[in-house]
Amino acid sequence: MTKPGLPKLIATDLDGTLVRSDDTVSAYTHEVLDRVRAAGIRIVGATGRGPRLTELTRNDIRAADFLVLAQGGWVIDQGENQVLRSARLPGRDLSVVLENLEAEVGPLSVMVEALEHNDAPLWGDYDPTWRYPVVLERRSRAECLTGDVIKAFARSFDHHVDDLLAAAQRIVPADVASVTQAGLDYVEICPPGVDKGTGLAVVAQAVGVDPADVLVFGDMPNDLPMFAWAGWSRVAVQNAHPTLLAVADEVTLSNDEDGVAVYLDQLLSR
Repeated sequence: MTKPGLPKLIATDLDGTLVRSDDTVSAYTHEVLDRVRAAGIRIVGATGRGPRLTELTRNDIRAADFLVLAQGGWVIDQGENQVLRSARLPGRDLSVVLENLEAEVGPLSVMVEALEHNDAPLWGDYDPTWRYPVVLERRSRAECLTGDVIKAFARSFDHHVDDLLAAAQRIVPADVASVTQAGLDYVEICPPGVDKGTGLAVVAQAVGVDPADVLVFGDMPNDLPMFAWAGWSRVAVQNAHPTLLAVADEVTLSNDEDGVAVYLDQLLSR
């Protein structure tokens, strides 16, 4: 049982929120998360990272009971080693989305994530500015879209990612695909109904926790759905995107200052 006045479940984004700019998670953060879990509070890592990065994600948030991956499309129960959600987007639907988007904004550089095994490659267009280490197999657009995908990344070299996202949200019907951005200069195109809020709802239903008892941390527009869903408190790190800062209940220190851990440390000390 959790102590009175504490949330029953805590979900945190990773990159830009829990993870520092040098791609590390501090020993202090791991220690605080261990104490959170010892207090009877379930922990969820909620990230845009796809299942190909499951092992990296487990290493970054070792105390997690659940992982919400691929912007909510892939949900893993760590204790049972069970996949609770595995959503995919048909290639033919993604093809239409990309055609309609390119008609509005011009040519896009596109990569797709189709394989779920650890360290699986992305397919598509090579981008030398991609921030993280990645294995990419160059494939034509048609080859990328022959089957279902976990998600796709689309970049315009003529439009800022926030403007591209606004166009995509206007153009792409919600029953065809969901779109977001997570700070990589790409919009991410996911199956319909997939976001971090619906991913967390899968976890909450599995463990019998009400959204009113969930505390969340984030930094980017892809965290907006879980901020809208959770009710205990929505906390942005200081380095968060303006759209997230605008809806946050509270703001903690930046990711490089271990803001999530500092907030949780203070919470446990009340």
